Amino acid sequence: MNKPMQAGIGKSALLLVLANSHELEEADTRVKESGFSFCLGKTGSMDLQKVVSAIETAAKRNELVNETLYREMHALYHAILEALEGVTRGQIMLGDVMRTVGLRFSIVRGRPYENKAEGEWIAVALYGTIGAPIKGLEHETTGLGINHI
Repeated sequence: MNKPMQAGIGKSALLLVLANSHELEEADTRVKESGFSFCLGKTGSMDLQKVVSAIETAAKRNELVNETLYREMHALYHAILEALEGVTRGQIMLGDVMRTVGLRFSIVRGRPYENKAEGEWIAVALYGTIGAPIKGLEHETTGLGINHI
């Protein structure tokens, strides 16, 4: 049976992105103990391409994906899109409909299954605000995307 390990890759991504500054060290330790690698970052824009690009760039710079391998970039891209569906409530548009986001993100990579043949997976978690491009007219939002590599 392909049981997930104790701390799932999605839960790990969410723990990291939702952690306050005083909780981050504990979340960092829990994720590392699960054997996952990860990075954290921030992005914000009315331009969806800039949001996607910021997450992809962080994954490359922190060596969570090999940009020369299509399967790794493809898996990351789909995890990002799935997370953005949550943030935008299924309608992946920002500036075109006068919305902007301010987001923290985490990217987690590893083997979430005991059976090593299941391979590596990647998770992207987003947390922040979305709303009209006017300070004070936004609300909290979150999204999670997980894909196999």
